[in-house]
Amino acid sequence: MQIKTLAEFAAEGSMPDILFWVGCAGSFDARAQRITKAFAQILNHVGVSYGILGKEEMCNGDPARRAGNEFLFQMMAYNNIQVLNGYGVKKMVTTCPHCFNIFKNEYPALGGHYEVIHHTVFLQNLINEGKLVLKGGGSFQGKKITYHDSCYLGRGNGIYEAPREVLAALDVELVEMKSCRSKGMCCGAGGAQMFKEEEAGKTRVNWKRTQEAIDTGAKVIAANCPFCTTMLIDGVKKAEKEEEIVVMDIAEMIAQSLQETSLNNTGQ
Repeated sequence: MQIKTLAEFAAEGSMPDILFWVGCAGSFDARAQRITKAFAQILNHVGVSYGILGKEEMCNGDPARRAGNEFLFQMMAYNNIQVLNGYGVKKMVTTCPHCFNIFKNEYPALGGHYEVIHHTVFLQNLINEGKLVLKGGGSFQGKKITYHDSCYLGRGNGIYEAPREVLAALDVELVEMKSCRSKGMCCGAGGAQMFKEEEAGKTRVNWKRTQEAIDTGAKVIAANCPFCTTMLIDGVKKAEKEEEIVVMDIAEMIAQSLQETSLNNTGQ
């Protein structure tokens, strides 16, 4: 995919309306890259003016701060703020709730003031404004789907309805897990746990959370976070349900629905 960087926009004497902050997972993790591509396809489809930082993008420092390395976090944060402010960035969208949370709530104290939007909210806005039109839900229409509230989007920032409204636009049958919304359960990756082994115990958090999803009878587990996606996929594998259940980011579901609509329109 050919997506312009802010450096390329600047060389032309212009700037896009939105910075798409890809994030470490979305850049380097093979599974999360599919989420990045899906969201970029949606942005291209609706004609949004956006750009990325490319090689100038650095980790936002969230894992370092959660792990207790405040010095490393501030070093990363100040570097990012210098780059973002240098380009005059005002508005950014991210597919990762961890990136969303730290830019929205923790960067302002260091001089980084931006309008930060999580991609599920951005998708909801596109749908509400009529810019993103979903004709049915494609292969998702009527399918039983459950949704996992990620910690940083849900309990951390109180965003519960936007992702569900996007799923409603796909005309799915949404079935809630036992623990959802403000009582949602962590996938096990938050607080830098993604990068270390758990302490000894009888089970793993992601196995327990995935079992809640399996118990709903849903065939698709919808997620909004690359960390959650990884942990839930691992849980599905542990339960030996890979042939029955798939884990997908909401952006992937939207992109697939748009692709199916396009193929139907061309008669393929």
